[in-house]
Amino acid sequence: MIWQCKPTLLALSVMLLSGCASNINPQERQQAPSGVPEQWQQQAASSVLQVDDEWLTQLNTPLLKKYVNQALKNNQQLLQTSYDVAITKQQLIASGADLWPSLDLSTRTSRSKDNRPVSYNNASSVSLNLNYEVDLWGKLSDSKREANLSYLAQKARFEQAKQQLVSDVVQGWFDVVSAQQLLDLYKRREENAKQNLDIIESGYRQGINEALDVYLARNELNNERSRIATQSASLSSAARLLERLLGEYPKGAISASNDLPVINTEIPLGIPSELITRKPALLASWYELLATDASLAYAHKQRFPSLNLTASLSDSTDRVSDLFSPSSLAWSLLGSISAPIFEGGRLRANEEIARLNTQKQEQQYLQTLYDAFGDVENAISQQQSLKAQYTSTLEAQKNALAAEQLSFEQYQSGLVTYTTVLGAQGRSFDAQSSLIQIKNQLIANRINLHVALGGDFEKPSSDLKSNNDEN
Repeated sequence: MIWQCKPTLLALSVMLLSGCASNINPQERQQAPSGVPEQWQQQAASSVLQVDDEWLTQLNTPLLKKYVNQALKNNQQLLQTSYDVAITKQQLIASGADLWPSLDLSTRTSRSKDNRPVSYNNASSVSLNLNYEVDLWGKLSDSKREANLSYLAQKARFEQAKQQLVSDVVQGWFDVVSAQQLLDLYKRREENAKQNLDIIESGYRQGINEALDVYLARNELNNERSRIATQSASLSSAARLLERLLGEYPKGAISASNDLPVINTEIPLGIPSELITRKPALLASWYELLATDASLAYAHKQRFPSLNLTASLSDSTDRVSDLFSPSSLAWSLLGSISAPIFEGGRLRANEEIARLNTQKQEQQYLQTLYDAFGDVENAISQQQSLKAQYTSTLEAQKNALAAEQLSFEQYQSGLVTYTTVLGAQGRSFDAQSSLIQIKNQLIANRINLHVALGGDFEKPSSDLKSNNDEN
């Protein structure tokens, strides 16, 4: 229903209607749930320090910095996320426009002919219309707040995508290094198997060695060549994956001659409660939850009356030059109040949908939060386990290499069979390849722990960390 009324009557109607409206008391939300421990489960007292940023510099690999910058510039998936940020920013601007009046200008010119009698008629008109909805209940402000929080959430998701991309690039690079080192190991093993075969065949021709030893040596050489073929394909695959992260065509042409570093410095872990305001993924989930609160408030206020003000200034004449003549101008001012009376339950259903979405987002925020805690706890445990494995495997490699050399010397002296040599060589091979893989896993887990803790690869932006403005 719509009333056209004088300003005093209009103001009185608004006051009466506002007394009937009910307001939603916004729920006081806590960003950190109760029961968050004061430190991580396996955290040493010495590691209760602020989480490090700029972890990329700790790797001391200039080539990696170049690859990271290239990925941040060219990676297609990250660019898509940046466009999502730009889109939500424009949506925020569009949402804020509803709080301002809209002004429209329209003009019209026509010419007609009448045959009885013959005459020509000219008509020109112009009108200027202003429309404005008064934000009585803060409904439009809630809509803008929802858009603003969605924009902040998208910015946080973009920041998390950047950190994940850098992590993937660094891990991809060390995967290439690891694959290259394994390939080099297999080639050395092939050369060693070739030398063994030459020695055994020479001994067989002299009647010293048995035919079985020759067959075993040939089989070992073929196995090494098979491993080389398989590892060459793995190296190309790792190189292509890195190239795609860099935004390049997957040629598989990236090669690496670096060694895998072993970083023994401890990672400052901070405390669990700091993770909530530091990790971009958690900030994004928190902003999304606040946005659903604003959406619920907007859906609730849709059921309230709305006050619209319209004003128009118009003129019409048969000559364009006479437009806007003071004597012919017409104006009007209209205030109207409209209130929904019967919508078949649509508005109530929309509000209930918004309420359920809010409750769903609450659980999603908690799930994201506890998953983030779990990622940190798992990475801490994995780091400790990998360090123990590295120490044991390093010692095992030393013993296996010594046993391999000794067994072949004893075989040449006739003290052991060639089967014993093959067993020692297999253990040596397993120890060397395991050490390369564990070193790569140590690096990967260290990077994952930095990302899980919310540590940035560079100095973090200050605007992302100040999240109290919208609470």
